[in-house]
Formats: sequence, structure tokens, C-alpha cells
Amino acid sequence: MTTIQENSLILVVDDSYTNLLIISDLLKYSGFDVSIASDGESALQQVECKPPDLILLDLVMPGIDGFEICKRLKSNPTTSDIPVIFMTGMADTDSKVKGFELGAVDYIIKPFQATEVLARLKTHLQLRNLTKTLEFRVAAKTSELTKALAELQASQAQLVQKEKMSALGNLVAGVAHEINNPLGFIAGNLQPAIEHIQDLLHIIDLYQSYYPQPIPELQAEISDIDLDFIRDDLPSLIASMQEGVLRIRDITTSLRTFSRGDKDRQVLCNIHDCINSTLIILKHRLKSTANRPDIQVIKNYAKLPLIQCFSGPLNQVFMNILANSIDAIDESNYGRTLENILANPNKIDIQTNLSEDGNSVIIEIKDNGVGMSPTTQEKIFEHLFTTKAVGQGTGLGLSIVKEIIIVKHGGNIEVNSVVGKGSEFVITLPINNKNG
Repeated sequence: MTTIQENSLILVVDDSYTNLLIISDLLKYSGFDVSIASDGESALQQVECKPPDLILLDLVMPGIDGFEICKRLKSNPTTSDIPVIFMTGMADTDSKVKGFELGAVDYIIKPFQATEVLARLKTHLQLRNLTKTLEFRVAAKTSELTKALAELQASQAQLVQKEKMSALGNLVAGVAHEINNPLGFIAGNLQPAIEHIQDLLHIIDLYQSYYPQPIPELQAEISDIDLDFIRDDLPSLIASMQEGVLRIRDITTSLRTFSRGDKDRQVLCNIHDCINSTLIILKHRLKSTANRPDIQVIKNYAKLPLIQCFSGPLNQVFMNILANSIDAIDESNYGRTLENILANPNKIDIQTNLSEDGNSVIIEIKDNGVGMSPTTQEKIFEHLFTTKAVGQGTGLGLSIVKEIIIVKHGGNIEVNSVVGKGSEFVITLPINNKNG
């Protein structure tokens, strides 16, 4: 069994060669490693080069005395925990009090008593060892508790985020449903309205053919309303209304696709429908702004089979990644001129492929935004990590993306990015998900 003194280094500092010889022989015989110093300067140098486990320090020495040496040791964080025991021939209370105030742990009165010296050394070495062990245990336990707290906070935040997304999905689905009712009414009545308008115009044509010279009052009204313009413009108005109805229908369809209520069960899904519905929802962010032209979306879709997946969470994946790409592109435009942007247009490339073994689909989403440093790339999937300003990001988006892809679907997600060049996310999803 290892004893306290084994491998313990004791530094003995005394200007008396006789005292050094007596103490060092005693300590070596008792199994300690010993180093000696005959003055304060050499003692401080030795402590700096090889810190001892305990110091026996003479109080009265020429040059730097024991009080000053102790003061310097205790003021240095790297040496402040080394126990210092004073050796003194003075038994006055003031010297003892001063020594303790400076940080000494004990004192030994000269001439030495061997058993007393060894007993005091072993006691203080044991105390130091216990202190270090306790500090290590406290640090380890503190680290464990800190990690557990961080994980708990991340889990709570993630649960809140999931609940918010679920509530938002239900709200969106409800709004889409409510919009569809009046939309269906408008769409259903547009064609009859066109037919009625055509009938009325036909009646006007007949009147004009039989009564080419209307009364002055009617002629004035025809001029005031610009009948010829109305006849030409009405078809365009109706066509615009039809286009608007189709646009709203596309949006509500995308909203329903995005917020599908199959979060807890798997369905067969066309991955391109998921991506397209997300792009329609984000279309307002892709349009030109005062600072930049439209963000181009280049789609290169391969022919893919339907995949078994949780389509609601998967839509959230595409929403987070594409929204981040738009943010990165907007950030990259700071300080750029319109001419510079037009020379290197903002764009997002989306490509899909079937894996070589035919068991997975691969989705690549690439932007030419601001890009990420290697350090950021290592952390982006961590809970609560975000590069956005306070209030602009929760730090949950990509951590949830990773969970949905890897845990919920048994897939994989990778990121490749270069600062100033852009980022690429590569998602691999099994066709037959066995994780559900």
C-alpha cells in the first residue's frame, strides 16, 4: 500500500549547512525525496522549476527572510497551495501569528525533535492530499451537474420548440382550411361570371349593330366610361383574378402539405412535394428587396420513388435549412453593390439523387451565402448554438434538424462550407425508414 510520504518532495530552506544536513538525512531515511536551498533566491527558483509537495522554511535568513518567501509563494496561484512549515528558534507569539497570517500551516521549534518533525510533515501532506482529492471530486461533480443542467435546459427548450411548431402547424392547417372555403366559392363563380360578362357584351354588340347612332345622353355615358377600353380590359381582369385564385390555392396546398398531421406516424411521401411546398411558403423571402434582386432557386430533381417518412417533421427540416440559406445570402450581400450581386447572382441549388445502392435518397441544398468557419461547422448541430443576434435565433433549428434526420429517420446529414463561398447541406434518407 502506498504511504503518504512516498514520492513526496520536501524542499528544506535554511542558511545553516548543519541544519540542512540533519533535516535532509532524517527525511531521506524516512522515505521522502528531498531538495535543499541555503537562501531565499535559490529556494524560489527551485520552487518555480520543480514545485515541492511541502516546504520546511527557516524564518531568519540573510537577504530574503522566511516571511518574504512565504508571502511570495502564497501570492502566486501556482504555488499558493504548497504547505509551508516554518522552522524557527524563536518561540515568540508575534512571529508565529505573522507566519500564520502569511499562509504558513505550522511551525517547528529548533532544535528539532525527529518524531515531531515527521508527525507534522505527514499530517500536512495527508491534509494536502485530501484537499486535492476533494477539489478533484468537487470539480468532477460540478462538471457532471453543469453538463446535466445544460442537457436538461436544452431538452426543455427543445420540447417547448416542438410544442410551438406543433401549435403553429395546427394553426396553419386551420387557416389554410378556412381560406379554402371562400377561395372555392370565388373559383367556382369566376367561370359563370365570365359567361355572364360575355353575354352582356354580346347584348351591347347587338344594340350597337341595330342602333349605331344612340341618343346623345347614351353616347355621352359610353364616352365617359370608355366602353371600348372596358371591353378590352375585362378579359385581362378576369385572367388576373383566376391567376390570383390559383396562386392562393398553391399557397394553401403548400401550407397543408407543410403542416400535415402525421408527425407521429409514417406515410409514403414525394420528397419533391415537401421541398416545393416549403419553397412556396418562403417565396416572399426569395423575392427581390431594396438591397438585392431575387434569389434564384435552381432545382435539379432526379426521378425518385416515394419514401416512407414523417412528412411533417421532414418539412420542418427543409424549412430550417432553406431559411438559413436565405439568411446566409442576405448576410453575404452586406456591403456589396447591385452590380456586384448581378455579376455573381444569389442562388440556392437543390439537387436530388438516388443512392448507388438504390436504398436511399440524397438531397443536396447549396447556397452561395456568407459561409461558415470550421469552428462554426463543428458546432452548428449542437443544442442552443446560434450565430444569429439575440432575439433572432433560438439555437434549436439545426439541432432539431439533426434529430429528425438521424434519430427519427435513420438518415444522415453533413455540412460543407467555405467562408465567403457558401454552404452545402447533404441529407441522406432511407427509402424504407425502420426507425418509426
